[in-house]
Amino acid sequence: MTEFTTFDILRALLLATRWTILLSITSFLGGGLIGMLLLFLRISKTKALRVFSKYYVELFQGTPLLMQLFLAFFGLGLIGIDVPAWLAAGVALVLWTAAFLAEIWRGCVEAIAKGQWEASSSLAMGYLQQMRYVILPQAVKIAVPPTVGFSVQVVKGTALTSIIGFVELSKAGTMVTNATFQPFTVYGFVALIYFALCWPLSKSSQILERKLNVAHRNH
Repeated sequence: MTEFTTFDILRALLLATRWTILLSITSFLGGGLIGMLLLFLRISKTKALRVFSKYYVELFQGTPLLMQLFLAFFGLGLIGIDVPAWLAAGVALVLWTAAFLAEIWRGCVEAIAKGQWEASSSLAMGYLQQMRYVILPQAVKIAVPPTVGFSVQVVKGTALTSIIGFVELSKAGTMVTNATFQPFTVYGFVALIYFALCWPLSKSSQILERKLNVAHRNH
């Protein structure tokens, strides 16, 4: 029987952590791009685009991420499409992330005073010019803290991908536990690694929120 040292356990978990980080970054960046598109659809003057964006957000926010992962992986398999676990995990997390970021950013845009729209309109600015030069620069300052804070949820959300066989940190923890029969040691390390990934993001969100609030009050 192979003996596993503490170093062996930690090494195996850190190797799997690479996939957790990669999946988190992919989900956040991909979700951010789609989320920005959804934001513009949500605040569009065209009713059909607003309705589409609204129901997209409600669908992905109103259903469990676990169910979305199952549908992405097993659902397409039912109609004969073979989807790798990493692809299903990436697509599901990107679409899920997009829904939440779009809603966060919509709230930030709507937090801008109506007078800002009226003032920019009086300068004969078109809609896109208003968004580019007046609204978005102010909304970004409001959006940064909650956006960074939500990245913590994305990192933790990657743990659910283990249910479809994607080997990230959580799945690796289960596999290493089955091989070593040392659940307390393994999951202790898993918890510490998740904390090391999430705590800096959470702390950064708090610091940014305080700094931007102070800057806003001084302004």
